[in-house]
Amino acid sequence: MTVRIPVQWGELDAYGHLNNTVYFRHFESARIEYLDRCRFLEAYDRDRVGAILHSTGCRFRRPLFYPDTVIVGTRATEVEEDRFTMLYLTVSEAQDDLVAEGTGVIVSYDYVGRRPVPIPDYVREAIRELES
Repeated sequence: MTVRIPVQWGELDAYGHLNNTVYFRHFESARIEYLDRCRFLEAYDRDRVGAILHSTGCRFRRPLFYPDTVIVGTRATEVEEDRFTMLYLTVSEAQDDLVAEGTGVIVSYDYVGRRPVPIPDYVREAIRELES
């Protein structure tokens, strides 16, 4: 699954390239789209069981500049009982090259009981369908 995101002038740092924190916002945009498609956002609205970000990381490959647009691809891997890992790849349209890659661990979380819980079956099935 991919999302397309334009680089904004105000996201540049003092050196004229995209600030490193913005890559994590790009990952977030892709993650939220993925969570919507796999029905985790629905699970929160329905049962107050949703996704919570456990950890995240990024490997910066090349700097990004303005103007540009990135395509952020994401997929779920290592699906366990109460969590899964997301992989992110960020490609610059202007450079036609990979500029960053990242990971995130997403935990299925009961926001009422404040504890991890198994991924709902219908979410797990939607993840399986997205990844097939």
